[in-house]
Amino acid sequence: MKHALVAYFSATGVTQRIANMLALAIDAKAFEIVPREIYTKQDLDWTNDNSRSSLEMKDKTSRPKIESHVIDIKKYDVVFIGFPIWWYREPSIIDTFVEMHDFKDKLIVPFATSGGSGMGTIYKNLEILAPKARVEKGKVFEPGVSAEELRKWAEKYLKK
Repeated sequence: MKHALVAYFSATGVTQRIANMLALAIDAKAFEIVPREIYTKQDLDWTNDNSRSSLEMKDKTSRPKIESHVIDIKKYDVVFIGFPIWWYREPSIIDTFVEMHDFKDKLIVPFATSGGSGMGTIYKNLEILAPKARVEKGKVFEPGVSAEELRKWAEKYLKK
């Protein structure tokens, strides 16, 4: 079986819970993508056009700073990247994370949480950000997903 990493960004804890459950279910390392400046409730107010998250998502070149990077990404074959869907795509902090690492010859599998949005063009965005990786279309999970469902979903990528 391939070596896997579960990297994730979670604004409210929902994605974190699923990411940690996934990592445990497939015996993978979990890595939290922590913003240098933590998002406040006001920052996450998607109804406010001037909130931090709204401004970041309007600017496709926005790259919020993160606290750390994966020390030895070379040892992983598969990288599951989890995040909440913001404005029908991955949060800009995910773009920061992907651009900071060399994903050459890696399989990237996005997974997300959402209040109703699908994955849309997320995988295409990740292909642009990591052109030397293989990127799968991924999946959106409900907050109540089980560890068994996560394991079954992830196993097909660990065998590729």
